[in-house]
This record gives sequence, structure tokens and C-alpha cells, in this order.
Amino acid sequence: MISASDPGNSSTIRVANAPCSWGTLEFKGLGEAQVDCTVMLKELAETGYTGTELGDWGYMPVEAAALKRLLGRWDLSLRGAFVPVALSDLDRHSAGVGNAVRTANLLAAAGDPADPPFLVLADENAANPMRIQHAGRISSEQGMTRNQWEIFINGAHLVASAVREETGLKTVFHHHCAGFVETPEEIDYLLSKTDPQLIGLVLDTGHYVYGAGGRSINLKEIFDQYADRIWYVHFKDCDPHVAEAARRQGWDYFEAVGRGLFCELGQGCVDFSGILTSLREIDYEGWIIVEQDVLPGMGAPRLSAARNRSYLRNLGV
Repeated sequence: MISASDPGNSSTIRVANAPCSWGTLEFKGLGEAQVDCTVMLKELAETGYTGTELGDWGYMPVEAAALKRLLGRWDLSLRGAFVPVALSDLDRHSAGVGNAVRTANLLAAAGDPADPPFLVLADENAANPMRIQHAGRISSEQGMTRNQWEIFINGAHLVASAVREETGLKTVFHHHCAGFVETPEEIDYLLSKTDPQLIGLVLDTGHYVYGAGGRSINLKEIFDQYADRIWYVHFKDCDPHVAEAARRQGWDYFEAVGRGLFCELGQGCVDFSGILTSLREIDYEGWIIVEQDVLPGMGAPRLSAARNRSYLRNLGV
């Protein structure tokens, strides 16, 4: 077994980053695009990353040839695109499928067929006031009803099936704080009820830790249980002091994030060395996507990206 802590190791795991690390965030109010996508991609490549996610629709070119040319300037691999869908709302499934297929068509046309990107499906996060207010401390009583779960899972299957039929791409589900799949129990339930050939998991380390609500967790257990479902990984750290303050003082999701909940890699409580060991033990040969939510006033994204890349390089990737 390769030791994850030996910086001299060669690794088949590759490292990408995402537009959110340059301030292009999915939620209005947390911040607007900090830099043009051309500047973002240049800085991403110069700080040692070899792939990127797409970002919000329209942030990068939406015409495949133009997007391929842009990524090709720095030899960057297109890894995926985050697509939120109101999965718990039956009336909005059709629109969600349309948006997902539109994005997947761009990914398929601009990506590398030999190493295709993923459609990253998520709930319409931060749409439910209760889930926003109690993110990081969700109780079982605040979860979906059986009927809501059925609608949610059917919606996820509709999206993933349409994406596969139209483009051949695979869909991975992104659990997320302030959404309806946040806690370890909710992730377990989703995976137990979805088709393992159709939907994989994006394991987001920071959201998993914060979503556990302050409980002591062993991330190795999720690798042991769901080795065949973890198709894609987001590396995000979590500041335990901010997390504890959020639980103690009742901060909502946006307050916690604005106070630095998701700190730079190695500055929080996520055991990235252990996670890398687990990834190697399950023969993971995919990508790690660094997500460092950069908000106004948090400093230069390029410097943060460089520090995160240096941290991972010291862990052997």
C-alpha cells in the first residue's frame, strides 16, 4: 500500500480546482465572480492544477468549440459541472432534467472522451429556510418525509437517466449542507435507494464533516461501505472552531460560511492524509477537486490556490 503521507510517492490521482475558489459561488449574496474566467483558468494552471469544473452556466463559454479552445490554452481537463435541481418538487423535475441535459451536452462536447467529465447533481441547496437555519445540526425530524424522499429519488433517477441517454456521461450526487441531503444518515439513505449503476457519489469532505453535526466521525467507514459508489471527490476543509460556534450560537449556513467555516486545506479538522490512504486502498484513480470558497475580503484566490496545492503535494498528490 502506498503511504499517503510520503511526498515522494507517484500518484495516479490528479488534482483539479473550481471557479468557486476564485469567488464564483452558486449562492447569491455570498459573493459575485471575482475574476474573469480567463484569468481564473490561467491562475489555476499556474498554481499547479490540471483540471477544472465548469462553474455556473455562462461563466465560461457555453459553445463547445470555444470552451475547448479556452481550456486548451493551459491544457486543462474539464472535470464536471454542478447542476442544482429542486428534486423534492415534482413540478420542477422536467425543468431540472432540461438544465442537466443542456449542461451535460456541453461537457460531453468539450470534455475528453477518454476521461469524461461528470454531471454533478445536487439538490436546490439553500432553498428551504429551515435547512438553511439549521445546517450543521440537522435532526432526523427535520428531514424529508417518505413521500418527499420518493419524489426526490425519482427525480435524481430521471436526471441521471436523461444525461446518460443523451450524452453517455455519468451522474454523481453532491451532498451539501443547507440542502435536503446533508447528514451521514441522509447520504446513506439516498445511496441505498438509488441505482448504483446510474448514480455515484461526490464525497465532499468539508460538507460531510459539517453535516455530521459535531459528532465524531470516521471517514474511512464511508470508503469501506461505499467504495464502489465514490466516483468523484471534492476536497474541502472545515474549521472546527467556527463549526462549534455556529452550533452554539445558532448561526445559519450563510453566517457560518461567511465566518470562514470552510478554511484552507490543512487548517481545519479534515484528515486528508487518511482520506488519501483510503482512496488508494479502494484503487481510486479519479480526480480530486479542491473547492475553497473564496468570499470578498478573504484574500487573493491565486495565493490560496497555491497554498492548497502545496499542501496536497506534500501529501503525495
